[in-house]
Amino acid sequence: MVMEPITLQDIEHWLRETDEKALEMLWARADEVRQAAVGHEVHLRGLIEISNYCVRRCAYCGLAAGNRTIERYRMTREEILECALKAVRLGYGTVVMQGGEDYGIEADWLADIIVEIKKQTPLAVTLSLGERPDEELKLWKRAGADRYLLRFETSDPHLYELIHPSLPGKKSDRFEILRRLQQLGYEAGSGVMIGIPGQTYATLARDIHIFSSMDLDMIGVGPFIPSPNTPLGRGEIQFDIDPSEQVPNTEMMTYKTVALTRLVRPDANIPSTTALATINKESGREFGLMRGANVVMPNLTPVQYREKYEIYPGKACINETAEQCSGCLRGRIASIGRTVGTGQGGRVKRPT
Repeated sequence: MVMEPITLQDIEHWLRETDEKALEMLWARADEVRQAAVGHEVHLRGLIEISNYCVRRCAYCGLAAGNRTIERYRMTREEILECALKAVRLGYGTVVMQGGEDYGIEADWLADIIVEIKKQTPLAVTLSLGERPDEELKLWKRAGADRYLLRFETSDPHLYELIHPSLPGKKSDRFEILRRLQQLGYEAGSGVMIGIPGQTYATLARDIHIFSSMDLDMIGVGPFIPSPNTPLGRGEIQFDIDPSEQVPNTEMMTYKTVALTRLVRPDANIPSTTALATINKESGREFGLMRGANVVMPNLTPVQYREKYEIYPGKACINETAEQCSGCLRGRIASIGRTVGTGQGGRVKRPT
């Protein structure tokens, strides 16, 4: 199958495509590009949800500061280190420390944990902690952090401001932060939500097209799943778009976005996300992997904290132990004829 450059118009065409036979061509093309660019292995990134505190008031997220219905927590140093050691025992190559934008997570405290993980394990360390100050990002990089994830969610500035209001006196510019992360030597990851209220086909097509110019190491895309404890979930924000142009937050639209992301950024690491597994618990992860993805993120978070990290309701794997989650995912990967990757599974950039 000859790989032709994919244009912005092509992307929007595929997002609107509904013919099953045509879509089979898209799935096959994405799977072939994935195999050629990143190979057969599926890499496991152990997720540690270290805190559900957040200073932000994002309109889509159940962890937002305005949500008074959830019990807040921060994991201890010892709990985080035990999760990292468990990741090694389970054969993972990376841990991802994820949380809200929580300034109760002090920079020096986290740097010490990163140093200890790097000292005791061969793991790559990925952070996903929101828009932190430059000096903290530098400190964590010196401590040994390898990667940083910061999704820009949408490239439409008006929509972004509606769903992700800036902090007082601090204008949010995630594209600039991503450029800075790359300058500091991080492998940078980003991504978008699919089917955010107010998101048009043209906007989502532009988001995907932007991936091709950003040289991202990781790209995560997943469906918008409404939380009843958020302004978007309660329908409190009005959007002035033609209803026929609204992108649906469906399983099929998510597969299209995964496949198209693989086509525009062949060598990126792309996860088959927990959100995808949530909307299709039976086989969502497998279909994601068959349509362009090459990463899954088994959860290492202690079970007593899982239900408190409720970005959206009904999250997959919420009651599984880390061992159960690992066994389940390995079985799912084997069921589609793929193998589990070894080592840290960093991006191998291909010649352009």
